[in-house]
Amino acid sequence: MSDVQKHYGDFQALRDIDLSVNRGEVVVVIGPSGSGKSTLCRTINRLETITSGSITIDGDELPKEGKALAALRADVGMVFQSFNLFAHLSILDNVTLGPIKVKGVKKAQAEKQARELLERVGVSQQVDKLPAQLSGGQQQRVAIARALAMQPKLMLFDEPTSALDPEMINEVLDVMVGLAESGMTMIVVTHEMGFARKAADRVVFMSDGMIVEEAPPEQFFTAPRSDRAKDFLSKLITH
Repeated sequence: MSDVQKHYGDFQALRDIDLSVNRGEVVVVIGPSGSGKSTLCRTINRLETITSGSITIDGDELPKEGKALAALRADVGMVFQSFNLFAHLSILDNVTLGPIKVKGVKKAQAEKQARELLERVGVSQQVDKLPAQLSGGQQQRVAIARALAMQPKLMLFDEPTSALDPEMINEVLDVMVGLAESGMTMIVVTHEMGFARKAADRVVFMSDGMIVEEAPPEQFFTAPRSDRAKDFLSKLITH
């Protein structure tokens, strides 16, 4: 991301964003509510358009629309707050739909891969159920498997645990830690500081639409440089 600006009318949601993420790197984006974290995440696969600046993935500029944009989205997996599974499709069909429809994978191959991925995220027993029959934590793990089924170059997570009950959060974070350890390139917007400490290569701290600070997690959490980050972290620790 180079000199990215994003306006909604008079409101500037992203300001002077410069951010590079290397292949295999896990970058965790944190900051107060309204700081632009989710907007940043959503511009990377063009769910939100930017006002100016440029975003490139693997050297290719983000396409504006059409087939090129669809191809890019196939390369960029996204996991949302709300699981966004297709309610009328079984868990297996949720995971195979993209590879079959978008990538032209044969049904038998797509199903084999889907079963392997559902096994990996710990919900292989649920393949024939509908999303509503699963817990929130299970649904979110299916959503991760669905994104992985497209064999993306990059995975975006936009507060993937914020809609979950506390006891379900760890089951999703455990899957994400495993994914990080496997070498997946990940950009994760989250309020889960334990995950940031454990899995991030780098923490990016945002406030008021700007990147205020970025550092390895140990350095960020023990010795933040900016007053804004110090203030943010002090509030986390006292409550």
